[in-house]
Amino acid sequence: MKYTLFFKEALPEDYHLLGGKGASLASMTTANLPVPQGFCVTTNAYAAFLESGKITDIIIEKVNNIDCSNVAELDLASEEIRQIILQKALPDDVEASIKTSYRVLCEMAGMNNDLPVAVRSSATAEDLPDASFAGQQDTYLWVVGEAEVLENVRKCWASLYTSRAINYRKNQEIIESEVLMCVVIQKMVNARTAGVAMTLNPTNGDRSKIVIDASWGLGEAVVSGEVTPDNFMVDKIMLQVLKSDIQHKHIEHIPDRANRCVVTKEIEGARASQPSLTETEVKEICRMAKIIEKHYKCPQDIEWAIDFDLPEGQNFTLLQSRPETVWTQKKVETGAIKMGMEGILNTLMNPISSKK
Repeated sequence: MKYTLFFKEALPEDYHLLGGKGASLASMTTANLPVPQGFCVTTNAYAAFLESGKITDIIIEKVNNIDCSNVAELDLASEEIRQIILQKALPDDVEASIKTSYRVLCEMAGMNNDLPVAVRSSATAEDLPDASFAGQQDTYLWVVGEAEVLENVRKCWASLYTSRAINYRKNQEIIESEVLMCVVIQKMVNARTAGVAMTLNPTNGDRSKIVIDASWGLGEAVVSGEVTPDNFMVDKIMLQVLKSDIQHKHIEHIPDRANRCVVTKEIEGARASQPSLTETEVKEICRMAKIIEKHYKCPQDIEWAIDFDLPEGQNFTLLQSRPETVWTQKKVETGAIKMGMEGILNTLMNPISSKK
């Protein structure tokens, strides 16, 4: 039974054990893209945990009986379910597998069992074409040591049952018994700049453009909306920057190495209003975004970072890539023949028709 799998070891037939995020990271690693080293605690581990604690039926019954229109009832049931998960011990073989893989990851990074890692949730229903789970489960940053890793794996499992996650699945009519959780454990990136890139224009679906949002520090400030990020629009074919909108970025999330955690810091002085990416970096992100889109054969929503700890020119890292879920689901008009430059671009971009 595979309880843990390193990205580089996972085969396509294993991807169903890794959830959306885990499968994506494994696939990109196999394609030799710049993904920080890491491993997945597979859905087998989560299933073994539920079975050993004899809590599967209890959880499903509680979820099925929730009236999500009653917020107080939803919140109470959510808290009860999460406490059940947080208070159960891990099976010995699952715990041993996680500890061993973490030690190997530390050795790979040249660390003595104290490598800072990101611990990220990766649900099996995550990033489906018709139901993106992005942001529904939790992520824990700058986690250090075996004990903290184990604790945060359990927290990720519990986050499958936050109020918003339960409500989301009920609204999407996703069968509760079919949802399992993988947990991604990945070398922490010491981000100078981070953000997202979309391989189309999210405002109109134009696949001849790449749009980048970027800010100082870790990407959580961008993803959570705590800052208004710098925005760059780039011509996908020529890699020409068509528009730069540089914002005042008042905070950043950065590691506090002494206290082994991530802190929020006010950005002082001129740096707050300076571009968080150079033009060369913008073009490199776009070049990599095109490779990822070609790899997955559909438009992508990509999370990336520029790592302080890596040498310039080798410091771009990929943290996640998932299918874009808005424009690629719109029905393509049939019977309309595109002429001139629009027709050429459509051919070059190879638009994806939605699959219903």
